Parts: sequence; C-alpha cells; structure tokens
Amino acid sequence: MPIYSYLCKKCGEKFDLLVGVTSQPIEIACKKCGSKDVEKVFSSFSVGSFDKKDISGPSCSTGSCPTCF
Repeated sequence: MPIYSYLCKKCGEKFDLLVGVTSQPIEIACKKCGSKDVEKVFSSFSVGSFDKKDISGPSCSTGSCPTCF
C-alpha cells in the first residue's frame, strides 16, 4: 500500500496517509482541522546503497560461492 502526502488548503497542515487499494473512493480529510479541501503533494524519498563490508551473513572461505560479494 502506498503512502501519499497531502496538504490541507484550509490550515496548511501537511500529512501522510497510507492508502489501500479499494473499489470505493475514499474521502480524505485533514488530520488537524478536518477539512476535505486537501491536495496530493510530492514528497521526498530516499534512495540508498549498501556497502558490501556492512553485509553480515554466511560466506565461504574461497570467495567463489554465490554468497560472497
């Protein structure tokens, strides 16, 4: 289920909402003032990478098995 960010046009509150997939449309209201005058806004996200040295788990001593990086 995706998380969407919304901005209330009445009070300016920005809030996130976990939205499920349903056949019925849902009415979204501001969590602060209850207004239904909200708009979906872009939110930031993070893209990370991992360092092979930080991975813990099984490995082989020869370095040739699929668990070695």
